Amino acid sequence: MKEFLFVYRNDYKAQPKPTQEEGKAIMKKWMDWLGGIGAQGKLADQGNVLGSAGKVVKSGNMVTDGPYTEIKELIGGYSVVKTETIEEAAEIAKGCPILDDGGNVEVREINKM
Repeated sequence: MKEFLFVYRNDYKAQPKPTQEEGKAIMKKWMDWLGGIGAQGKLADQGNVLGSAGKVVKSGNMVTDGPYTEIKELIGGYSVVKTETIEEAAEIAKGCPILDDGGNVEVREINKM
């Protein structure tokens, strides 16, 4: 089996802050979806939610604040799945809850070094 990275992206400026109840419902959808992938033996790494603040290190040892607030999409998290083909991974990604909120899932093969 090959491993594929799911990168979860969304327009963070357009997303309203959910209530506590809405947040729980959203989290349940994510846990159910990831649990279903895990039950098939295809979840290599559940991944994590990424914080909104960070730093970008550039050549010349330059460090700047990031991610850049002028970009529309923000990477919110990631997961790693195991499938035979990228098409199978993309099919799994079609069930991702982020799609319900106008976000997207980037699917990339992980090539071992």
